[in-house]
Amino acid sequence: MLALLRSLFREVMSGNNGSGAAETAAVQLATASLLCEVSRADNHYDAREEKAKIHLLNHLLEIDDAAARALLAQARHKSENAISLFDFTNKLRALEQAERFELIKAMWQVAYADGHLDPQEEAVIRQVADLIYLDHPEFIRAKLAVVQTA
Repeated sequence: MLALLRSLFREVMSGNNGSGAAETAAVQLATASLLCEVSRADNHYDAREEKAKIHLLNHLLEIDDAAARALLAQARHKSENAISLFDFTNKLRALEQAERFELIKAMWQVAYADGHLDPQEEAVIRQVADLIYLDHPEFIRAKLAVVQTA
């Protein structure tokens, strides 16, 4: 899914310079943090959203449950202390349009995981889509893809 993440991961595994590892970790943390931002937006903890975040990180980043849980713990802390969404989105602008679409789609999946879309969740997703330069029709297409499967 996220070709950039995969290529960075391959770079790290092949032993290339350490900057690839740092970049991969930053992209993974930014991705997880944005999923946390969506789930925190309505000020309500829901176990279904937590489960969705773990599943989505498994899929998006190709990591196991233990790694996803550890990343989410780190991301929660980062999310709670972030000044703005820019702290996360500036690391994700290098993604391809299709990868940005998948990220926004994942954010919609977290928002709908509890069976209810809160206006604050939608606002966070809309802002992230703007900050990572996802075209508006793709923003809508991502939402519809999730709504139609829910």
